[in-house]
Amino acid sequence: MAAKRYQLMALALGLSCMGSLPADANEAGDKGAEIYCFMRKTGNSHNVSWKAAYERIKRQGNGLFKTSPKHAAVMMTESVVTAQDKFRDCGKYLGALYSGSETAGKDFDAGLSNESSTTDDDRYSY
Repeated sequence: MAAKRYQLMALALGLSCMGSLPADANEAGDKGAEIYCFMRKTGNSHNVSWKAAYERIKRQGNGLFKTSPKHAAVMMTESVVTAQDKFRDCGKYLGALYSGSETAGKDFDAGLSNESSTTDDDRYSY
């Protein structure tokens, strides 16, 4: 009976030590964002850049569960938004993380020049 109690205490202690995971998650998000942004800026497609960044994030994690693609995209987005000076000109690629659209960055640039011709009806037609 005492042995089981010690095992449960050790398990509880081990689980409580997992509180350091958010710092690891931030680091994984930063590394993923660095890879994704660098690859996109150097002309690689969204798919290739995303695969490289996501593989890095999955390998960085040391938790019990693999980081989902949606969570990885959020981690990378948070890194880019939090450290805008570090990730200059990367914001225009973030839309592709959620839409998967290869032209998300191009649409963003084109939208800046055509914004005055967009009507409210066009803007919200999904």
